[in-house]
Amino acid sequence: MSAHPKKAANLTVRVDLLEEARARKINLSRTLEVALAAELKRQREAEWLEQNKAAIEAYGRHVEKHGLFSDRFRSFMRED
Repeated sequence: MSAHPKKAANLTVRVDLLEEARARKINLSRTLEVALAAELKRQREAEWLEQNKAAIEAYGRHVEKHGLFSDRFRSFMRED
């Protein structure tokens, strides 16, 4: 059994793209899955950034004011 069950879906695609894809023997289902997974990932990342925007900005202000916790351990950045 497949790790990810599949379900048939009806799609509308430009004729020229469909004809060329078929001529090149492109697996349309696999191509859509890859593109859809990438788009969903991009949207989830954008949503996460929006949901965490205030915390990210607050952390940036904290670092700007106090520096990074690791600053005292980084000898390559010191000006002693």
